[in-house]
Amino acid sequence: MRELTRSGHEVVVQTGAGEAIGFSDDDYRQAGASLESSPEAVFRNVDLIVKVKEPQSEERQLLTPDQTLFTYLHLAPDRDQTRELVASGATCIAYETVTDDHGHLPLLAPMSEVAGRMAAQAGAHCLERAMGGRGVLLGGVPGVSPARVTIIGAGMVGQNALAMAVGLGADVTILDVNMNVLRELDHRYGNRIRTVFSSADQLDQCVTEADLVIGAVLIPGASAPKLVTRDMFRRMPDGSVLVDVAIDQGGCAETSRPTTHDDPVFVEEGV
Repeated sequence: MRELTRSGHEVVVQTGAGEAIGFSDDDYRQAGASLESSPEAVFRNVDLIVKVKEPQSEERQLLTPDQTLFTYLHLAPDRDQTRELVASGATCIAYETVTDDHGHLPLLAPMSEVAGRMAAQAGAHCLERAMGGRGVLLGGVPGVSPARVTIIGAGMVGQNALAMAVGLGADVTILDVNMNVLRELDHRYGNRIRTVFSSADQLDQCVTEADLVIGAVLIPGASAPKLVTRDMFRRMPDGSVLVDVAIDQGGCAETSRPTTHDDPVFVEEGV
């Protein structure tokens, strides 16, 4: 913010925008921004709109052809948003598709690190009996085996979920189709993990034997493939858990659907 205003740009911030992360409206004023109380007022006279998440339908109606929108969009599973953004005529840039010279996704990576680590944490919580899970502790205890964790995808999400699950002492298998990545993880973790090339048969076995499955599949800019089928769910132990981090691209399980923070969990086939 301060860098933008020092460079001569006029910055408008919606009131209360930083409350959840500990920044007050006065902090933004001191950095040189002006404050507006509503999205309508913010959108009215700006060229570039920067958001954290995708615009809601009422916000999409405010966009004009001479504006640029910069935010996470995840358009693959969201036909309504795609249609309305196209109709607005605005230039819309999705953080998750910005690619650097090496083919990496530098704006998506930090969120993937957070999501991967939270996936293991959330999965461990949902395995508790009080949450309807199997009552399996991720790291086990002396005399009791640790939870069996299957991670589908060894990208940024998968590797961070792996780090958390290994750190908690789980019995972890990670699948991917990139042998170079699997070799690197094998070298890094040695016999503390199992790396598996993701064929249909191997995926079926690893999923159906798991207490916790973390879906970490990403095809940049496209819908996630439905790798985990309802039939696999039927053969998983009752009270097992799936954390589908790929849900913002439609999900990698046949049974997946978006949920909310207020009501994050649902049960399909006992999972």
